[in-house]
Amino acid sequence: MNISKYETLSKVVETGSFTRAAEQLGITQSAVSHIISGIEEDFGFAVVTRSRAGVKLTPDGERIMPPLRAILNYSEQLRQTVSAVRGLDSGTVRIGAFTSVAVHWLPGVIKEFRRDFPNVDIKLLNGDYYDVEEWIEQGLVDLGFVTVPNKLSCESIPLMEDRLLAILPHDHKFASYPKFPLVECENEPFITLLETSNHDARRALASAGIEPKVRFSTKDDYAIIAMVEQGLGISIMPELLLKGRHDDLEIRELVPPSKRTIALAMPEISRRSPATKRFADYIIKWVTESK
Repeated sequence: MNISKYETLSKVVETGSFTRAAEQLGITQSAVSHIISGIEEDFGFAVVTRSRAGVKLTPDGERIMPPLRAILNYSEQLRQTVSAVRGLDSGTVRIGAFTSVAVHWLPGVIKEFRRDFPNVDIKLLNGDYYDVEEWIEQGLVDLGFVTVPNKLSCESIPLMEDRLLAILPHDHKFASYPKFPLVECENEPFITLLETSNHDARRALASAGIEPKVRFSTKDDYAIIAMVEQGLGISIMPELLLKGRHDDLEIRELVPPSKRTIALAMPEISRRSPATKRFADYIIKWVTESK
C-alpha cells in the first residue's frame, strides 16, 4: 500500500489547496494533481472538487476520510514503534487545545518535552471547545484538551478544576462588591462566546436557573476581555485564562461559585503511539506540579 499518496490527499484536505499542499510536502503542484487523479482513478469516483473558494471533499470523499486517517495514524504508530525498538526517539504528536491551555500550559510542557525528545515533532492546533472535540473525533489530533462532561466517546482524564470568575469594567457598579452575584447576569449586558463554545458559563448560569442578557457573542476569548474593558458589558471567564493578566478589569468570585474541569482526551488509537504517550505523561506531570 502506498501510504504517501494518502498523506498527500490528507494534506490537500487540511490546507484546502493543491498549491499549499505542494509547498508543505516539498513537491510540485502538478505532482499533487497527478497523485489525486491517481487516487480517484483507483477508487472510481471523485474525492475532491476545486473552485475559487479552494479544494473541498466531495460527499464520497468525506466518507473515505475517517478510514484513510486511521490508516495514516497506524502508519505513524508503526514508524514510532520501530524507532523506539531501535532506540530512536522520533515521531509526531498532534495536539488540540483551547486558548487558556495553549497560553499557560503548553509552552512549558513543550519546552520540557523537546529538551528530552528533540527529534519528536509537535504540531499544535488552537481553537475553541467545539473545534478540539471535532478534531479528536475526526482523527486530526492525537490528543486534546477538553472540559468534562463532553460529547466524546473516548476517555477524558481529569487534570484540574478551574474556577469561573466574573470580569467587570473598573467603573462598574458591582466593582466595589467583594463577590459578583450571578443572578445579576439577567440585568447586566452580557458578552459571551458562541453557543458551541460557551460550555462553562452556560452550565454555571443554567444550574442557577439564570437567563443572561446577552448583548454580544464572539469566538475569541480575548475579544471578550477587550469589550469588557471598554464598558460594553460583563462576562464570565475561567481563572486559568485570566492568570497573569493585568487588564483594565475587575475580577470577582461568583456567588454561587462555579468551576470547570479541564481534562485530557486521548483516543484509543493514540494510546498506542509511543511519542503521544510520552507527551501525555509530560502534560500530567506539568499540571500536577503547577497546582
